[in-house]
Order: sequence, then structure tokens, then C-alpha cells
Amino acid sequence: MKPKTLPLLLLPSIMVVFLMGAWGCSKEETNPLETGTVTDIDGNIYRTVKIGNQWWMAENLKTTKLNDSTVIPLVPDYEEFFFRTTPAYCWYRNDSVVNKRVYGALYNWFTVNTGKLAPVGWHVPADAEWDTLVNYLGGDMHAGYHMKESGSDHWADWYSDASNSSGFTALPGGARQGIDNGLYFYGSWWTATEASPTATWGYHMAYWHSVVDRDSSSKAFGYSIRCIKN
Repeated sequence: MKPKTLPLLLLPSIMVVFLMGAWGCSKEETNPLETGTVTDIDGNIYRTVKIGNQWWMAENLKTTKLNDSTVIPLVPDYEEFFFRTTPAYCWYRNDSVVNKRVYGALYNWFTVNTGKLAPVGWHVPADAEWDTLVNYLGGDMHAGYHMKESGSDHWADWYSDASNSSGFTALPGGARQGIDNGLYFYGSWWTATEASPTATWGYHMAYWHSVVDRDSSSKAFGYSIRCIKN
């Protein structure tokens, strides 16, 4: 069951969140979305959507193989996953039955760094490509309004500030950061751009506001992946 109560520490943010949602509404797109599909090496079919001049997957990646058919190691053990310096993936709380279809897999950045994680003709976006998307949708303070799936089917349902007018359909797949946490509350996605020898840029969205946050994260973390067309 999804949690249905708001942590008390978030209550002071209600007015700020309301205003962010209101500002985002003024930027909502009115043109019909241009959509398609793409299939990965495992045969999973993903919805795709054109946002500005970019084609994005509208679902999180769930492949278990690189696009050259190399099997990605499934690493369910939390400690082993965290200390790996080679490709690995996992399912949130090691439950593919519940989480694979909706939220996709969580990959460490060493899997991204193979350059072969995305379907042929697609790639894991660079930091600059994520930045282009966020700026097109109103900037980092408001883009989440246009990017997150609307309603409370998957996002924690205390507050829903999303329209998903872009069709990106961001989902709160959580992350593996030593432990698994954040399902229903936030989503985190890798870029292909290193921030330092041990960290890489990632983008994050949370259920209680419209901000798209960018920060550097340990390459050992397990994050979701959205791919962009070459």
C-alpha cells in the first residue's frame, strides 16, 4: 500500500508548493503530443514522446541486457551492489513482480558508462540534454509540473501538483543508495555525464513540489534511466 500521510516536516511548504503549481499552469502545452514506441533488446516496448526537438522515452528502462546482448549482472545484495565498480542492476526491494512493469530497473552508473544500455538508435542522455528538456518546460523550479505523471496512482497522494502536459510521465521509482528508499516519493535518473571521478550528474523529482533538482551522486547508486533518441 502507498503511504497516504504527509510527513509533518513538509507542512510549512504547502503555500510554496501551491504557488509553484500555479506558475507551472501558465506554461502548459496545448498542442497534441507527438508519440511513438521503441523496443529494447529484451523485447520490452516503451512509449515515446517528442518534447521540443527531443524524442524521449515516456517510461523507465527495464532491460536486463546491453544492446549487444551482453547480460547485465543482477545484484540483489545491497552491500555487493554498493561496492561494485562494474555494471549491475536491481529491482526496487528485489521485487520484479511488483516493480518492473511500472517503475523499471535501477542501474548503477557503470552500466550507463558501457554506452550500450539504451536501445540501438537511442542513448542515455547527457547532462546538457536533460538541461535542454528542463529549460524547455519552464526551468528547474517548474518543469516537474509538466513532467510528472498526474494523479496519485503512483506518486504519494498527499499533494499532486502535476499535469504531465509534456507526456514525459515521470514516476517515483525510488533509488538504491545503500538501501532502497523513495518509492512513491521521488524519482532519480542518471545522466551520462560525470561530475567527478566518483560521481555523476543525476536529476530528481519529488512528490511535494514542481522542482527538477540536479545534483552529483555516487556512481554506485542505483537510479532509473530514461533514454533519448540519437
